[in-house]
Amino acid sequence: MGGPEAQQVPEAHALLRWVVLALAVAVWEVAARAHGSVYFPPPGRIARHMYDLWFSGPVRHLFLTEAAVADILPSLGRMAAGFVLAAVAGIALGVAVGRSRRAYALCNPVLQFAQAVPPPALVPVFVVVFDFGTPMQIASIVFSAVWPVLINTAEGARNTDPLRLDVAAVLRLGPVERLRFLVLPSALPRIFAGLRLSLSLSLILMVFSELLPGTANGIGFTLTDAQTRSDLLTVWAALVLLGALGHLLNTGLLAVERRLVGRGRAPA
Repeated sequence: MGGPEAQQVPEAHALLRWVVLALAVAVWEVAARAHGSVYFPPPGRIARHMYDLWFSGPVRHLFLTEAAVADILPSLGRMAAGFVLAAVAGIALGVAVGRSRRAYALCNPVLQFAQAVPPPALVPVFVVVFDFGTPMQIASIVFSAVWPVLINTAEGARNTDPLRLDVAAVLRLGPVERLRFLVLPSALPRIFAGLRLSLSLSLILMVFSELLPGTANGIGFTLTDAQTRSDLLTVWAALVLLGALGHLLNTGLLAVERRLVGRGRAPA
């Protein structure tokens, strides 16, 4: 039972995380100003540059500048498309593989091998197959991000309580009802574990694919373009933006997980 003291614990943890973050930024600010290096700008300058570059637009555009529309939105669109396709395919195939012992025994070595291949190493293959452009970028994200979801979903579906399945058989529940009321709820924790890994891979592959020639927009393109122009402030701004996006997306996914799975886990 959660009393006032139990409710104060998560709030104290959240406050502590913000305090640690503020201290880290303060140390960075002091160290950067003391060093005075152009290669190591203070976070205050980086934040002002990010605001001027991406978030100083008009209210009707949600404060986004033209640069933000050209840099951030295309990247988020590619990442979202790749992540959603990987999640749908991974969950569907994972349930199918996990519910069949024979299919799991046959497919598991192949799945483990595919997951072990470094995702950036596959990008040249997709360049040959799709050529440069958005289809190649989305395909590389899907192919690399699908394996964590598929493997974790298969493991979760495979570990469904046999006793509950026997009860479902006695009650003559159909395949769709078993999937909805038994298999998916049992596999949800593992599914979200795979989705979190897939989300991280999607962000990494999104940036990596935009570093390649033939890309004309996106955060990765901005990073490469700023590096070639020796615009180190924009390089740092892009890096901080990627870190912030990764944290926000992971926090959002954890909130959905807590809502669906009913966990009391704190955001990582």
